[in-house]
Amino acid sequence: MIRLSSLFYLLRLGPRRLLGLVQHLPSFLRLFWRLFKDPRVGLKAKALALGVVAYLIMPADFVPDLLPALGHFDDLLLMFLGAKGFIALCPREVVQEHVQRIGQGR
Repeated sequence: MIRLSSLFYLLRLGPRRLLGLVQHLPSFLRLFWRLFKDPRVGLKAKALALGVVAYLIMPADFVPDLLPALGHFDDLLLMFLGAKGFIALCPREVVQEHVQRIGQGR
C-alpha cells in the first residue's frame, strides 16, 4: 500500500533537491546493481527489486498512464518506495562499502 507520507515527502523536496537526485541517478543505479549482484544481500531485498522492475515493465497499471500526470506518478512513487525499501533490506555495512567504492571511482 502506498503511504501518503512518502507522497508528501516527494512533493516537499522541491525542484532544487529533486534535480540533485536526478543528477545522482547514475550513481544510484550503479549502487543498486552492485547490491543486487552482491551475495551478502538477502533474497527478500532482491525479490523486492525484481518486483518493482516487473511492475514497471508490465503493461497493466494501478493508475492508467492515460491520465495526465497521475498515470506516471504512481510509477515514480513505486520506484522511490521500492528503492528505499531495497536499501533498507540490504545490510548496512554492505551498502556503505559499495557507496565508498563508487565514491572512489571503483
